[in-house]
Amino acid sequence: MKYQDILRELKAGTYRPIYFLMGEEAYFIDEIVRFIEKRALPEDQQSFNQTILYGRDTDIQTVIGEAKRYPMMADRVVVIVKEAQHLRKLEELESYAANPQPSTVLVLAHKYKSLDKRKKLYKTLSNAHVLMESKKLYDNQIPDWIARNLAERGYNATPKAIHLLGESLGNDLGRIDNELHKLELVVPKGQTIDDEAVEQNIGISKDYNNFELINALGSRDFGRAMQIQRYFAANPKDSPLVVTVSLLFGYFSKLMLIHQAKDKSPSGLASLLKVNPYFVKDYQKGATQYDLKKLARIISYLRECDMRSKGVGNVSTSDSDLLKELIFKIIYT
Repeated sequence: MKYQDILRELKAGTYRPIYFLMGEEAYFIDEIVRFIEKRALPEDQQSFNQTILYGRDTDIQTVIGEAKRYPMMADRVVVIVKEAQHLRKLEELESYAANPQPSTVLVLAHKYKSLDKRKKLYKTLSNAHVLMESKKLYDNQIPDWIARNLAERGYNATPKAIHLLGESLGNDLGRIDNELHKLELVVPKGQTIDDEAVEQNIGISKDYNNFELINALGSRDFGRAMQIQRYFAANPKDSPLVVTVSLLFGYFSKLMLIHQAKDKSPSGLASLLKVNPYFVKDYQKGATQYDLKKLARIISYLRECDMRSKGVGNVSTSDSDLLKELIFKIIYT
């Protein structure tokens, strides 16, 4: 079952006997757990009818025992198991899943791991209960997710602001959500969030970031690229090299796609590149600066830089110097 479908059901007041939430993306799991923990029972019924357990500190028979309890002056019992990935003998849950207590809502937050789909427990949960696999979003899905999240909070945002947030915060949805909450606290409802608002309230520089570095390299502006490199060197925690290299790899890979595209119309390229049409002209501009042979060399430079940043074939060169060398190679060699 998908995250949005589960949340829609919960908001409508429909609760199922078992929610097994698993997978790499903790954010979606945490959001469902938080909703059930706060909303499944009125606050005055929670002390007798809601139990929070932790996988490291409990065992599966204790979980089942709690789930079999009857509610006290309430419609349901809620049992939430956080860190359920640490539960031993999880397969013993299958007997309870086959015949659950109908007045209980049992939630297992099984983060960073997934059940073996060949096992009986997986099949029982999949057929009769809510089983959600929470997958990491791809980098190209992050801007749309940010836009939807802001819209749900009552905000519009400029494409540049959304791009700046996505480029700077990566794909950690929990971190992005926290930063959007900061914006929500200071930006009036209904106001459009622009890059100035992002810089002022989140602390991301609108002039010195990966987005601007990509623009500088796309224009082959060595001076501007080196200004940004010096800012990164002075603020290494804000701009880790591994993130920068990953984003540059994505950018130059897209330039290669433009050269090979049959449909070079703005709408065709936006679809091919999986980007907001607003940014297509920036990619087209970059493609005029680098031909396919040059782009192939750049991809090899990026791979080499990535390996060296991880210590392969590199003993003493700092991340700052690796980026400086990479910028020079991209523009001049």
